[in-house]
Amino acid sequence: MKTGLSFLMAAKQCEMADLRQLQQTSALVRVTSRMIHELQRERGLSNLFLGSRGERFGEALRGQTGASDATAVELRAAFDGLDTGAGRHDNGARLFSRIAYVLHGLGALPGLRSGIAALQWTPARATAAYGQLIAGLLAVVCEAADTASDPAISRLLVALFNFMQGKEFAGQERATGAAMFASGATEHDAQQRLLHLIDSQERCLQVFSDFASHDTRSLWRECQRASALVELERMRRLLGTASVGGPLNTQLSQPWFDCCSQRMDEMRLVENQMTQELLQRCATQLAATDQELQHLQELQARLDGPQASAGTDPAVLEQFFHDARPSGTAPTQPVGSQLERSVLDMVQAQAQRLQSMADELDTVRASLNERKVIERAKGLLMAHRQLNEEAAHKAMRQMAMSQNKRLVDVAEAVLAMRDVLAASGR
Repeated sequence: MKTGLSFLMAAKQCEMADLRQLQQTSALVRVTSRMIHELQRERGLSNLFLGSRGERFGEALRGQTGASDATAVELRAAFDGLDTGAGRHDNGARLFSRIAYVLHGLGALPGLRSGIAALQWTPARATAAYGQLIAGLLAVVCEAADTASDPAISRLLVALFNFMQGKEFAGQERATGAAMFASGATEHDAQQRLLHLIDSQERCLQVFSDFASHDTRSLWRECQRASALVELERMRRLLGTASVGGPLNTQLSQPWFDCCSQRMDEMRLVENQMTQELLQRCATQLAATDQELQHLQELQARLDGPQASAGTDPAVLEQFFHDARPSGTAPTQPVGSQLERSVLDMVQAQAQRLQSMADELDTVRASLNERKVIERAKGLLMAHRQLNEEAAHKAMRQMAMSQNKRLVDVAEAVLAMRDVLAASGR
């Protein structure tokens, strides 16, 4: 007959299976972040190329497409290594759907590049196209963060996702500003987009700071050198304060790209540290859980041995129903098998640990859930009010400020009016 210890060992084996899956997921996140970085650089060079009407940056762009393709091979290999069996992933339907979308986008990438090479795409359209593929890759990371059952690993994944999202906004800023400088002209829509992207970066980086480890936050502070930030702010002001339709110095396109690229390369260093932390945490947790399992197995062998006592230890019974004793009643003197009491201690400790983990996971995942609600509400406004992303987000923020509510509360209210919006849009 199976005992409590048997099921405690089964629980540890389930923990190890979950941790191995998280280890594989963390490795997938690491190569996904590299793919995003390469595509972000390719997008920036594409905008420089398009903004200069194909007169400059062609060679650099071709070199970057090669780097992107090499990383895409690694990403496909990581996808191939996933176990796609039914029931092997808690959110397998969502994760695999995201991956299918990304693979479709990677397959369409050569067509996008051909259109850019033939100058058939505008910088804004190219930025949106690359952004769509990168958004799909970020969604893979988001789903990976949602699978974590260990609070510490979940916190690292949430911090990484928000940092990568902030870096993507920085990449879009680089591409938008590069196209403006390369074209030599200022556009109102592009200026408004820059303001939105700068604000979005700050919001993502704040969430990152709330969840990242001390070492990662310290590294990010070190990366933000004052001299580089001063130069970035100077060129931001040039783009943001220039009169609409007024000229811009085309010679600043390369300095702008280099300045933004330096910042994104430093952000990449932070991403690298976080992905390494993820893998180290998984390995540490696996080793600790394996050691706990071995201890349980040794304990089971002792209980099954010839020295194991028969019957139930009265002290174990007393300990189990400890909370049911009337106040002031003293426990009986412990006698009998210390092994049985040890098993009960471990069972109670495991239950308390799992409850604590569940509570912390609820707190960590609230950040991801809020993000998903806001994105869904924003998409609804874009579809039924013919707004672009910046306008939809701005409208929701204005509603939040005027009503003195959180942005997520406004988003939930928008989603609750889904049928009304659909009817008014007909």
